[in-house]
Amino acid sequence: MNPEIQKLKQDIKDLNDEIYKNNFSASQDFTKKSRFINRLRVPTYASDPTVAEVGELICVAGKLKVCSSANTFTIVGTQI
Repeated sequence: MNPEIQKLKQDIKDLNDEIYKNNFSASQDFTKKSRFINRLRVPTYASDPTVAEVGELICVAGKLKVCSSANTFTIVGTQI
């Protein structure tokens, strides 16, 4: 039993070393329906930012915009 425990301890140490060396490079997406019970705060800008990620929401001059492609915003609604 002792050699098995030593092997498990070494495996855990190796995994921890990998995590802290930041040697992992991957991403994983989880699809899930979200419902906001409280308010959703959207940042307000004077004009469209020059750099944005797809899916980012912003408000410019009372218009709700979403980044539809890299650094490009599309109006999706207006302020009520």
